[in-house]
Amino acid sequence: MTHKQLELQANEIREDIIKMLVEAGSGHSAGPLGLADIFTALYFEVMEHRPKQPEWPGRDRLVLSNGHTVPVRYATMARAGYFPVSELKTLRKFGSRLQGHPERVRLPGLETTSGPLGSGLSQAAGMALALRMDGSRGRVYCITGDGELDEGNIWEGAMFAAAKKLTNLTVIVDRNNIQIDGPTERVMPLGDVAQKFAAFGWHVIEIDGHNMDAIISACNLAKAIVERPTVIIAHTIPGKGVDYMQYDYHWHGYFANVPGAPPAADQARIALHELRTLGGQIRSEHE
Repeated sequence: MTHKQLELQANEIREDIIKMLVEAGSGHSAGPLGLADIFTALYFEVMEHRPKQPEWPGRDRLVLSNGHTVPVRYATMARAGYFPVSELKTLRKFGSRLQGHPERVRLPGLETTSGPLGSGLSQAAGMALALRMDGSRGRVYCITGDGELDEGNIWEGAMFAAAKKLTNLTVIVDRNNIQIDGPTERVMPLGDVAQKFAAFGWHVIEIDGHNMDAIISACNLAKAIVERPTVIIAHTIPGKGVDYMQYDYHWHGYFANVPGAPPAADQARIALHELRTLGGQIRSEHE
């Protein structure tokens, strides 16, 4: 795909997210919208995977540690061909394969079940070590939130990955500066995240998490790093593409009829109009 096609695909995924959340009446808005560019780059450019053979042994693995952002993963997987796009309307419904947090046994293509925050990096590190022991060339990618870095288990996993020199592990931190209770630096100041990971023995890359070229280049660079794992700190805008959501932690989201819940019907119409306008701008910029 060209960068224009990737950007348009990410924008379409954002539209899918809004529609899914309105249909479900619950779920998370800001994080999934902010991660759309990263997931598009991973599924359509970076990762080795086969949507029609989700258990293909040679695949790269993607661990979503901050599982509440899973609407963006479902939308991206559907657009990549793992299941019909029409199934996105079943988000969070009883019996659906698309639960509010990913469940590995329900949907082929999910590598882990994630709900409690902080576990994904350790799980990804274990997978990366197992792949190396098996002689596999597959890589492991792990998405974490920045609020999730409050969890001690994250840093245990970081120490383990560095100690084992897991060069086949790439962690992407969604540095959007919000969590459910407010701005990250007010709830639990993280300080210099890059310096923290560097002190733990990681190779660190910082990027604009909405720049498609930067995302792809950083992931490719990580493949060339030896003797240590790589962390990509991706600075993103929560609620990206929807003006009234951007930077507002209230749109982290949870249940309907609560401030910051998924958008109501009238709010969704505004959001979809803004995203469609953005899509038009992307097309015109590349002409």
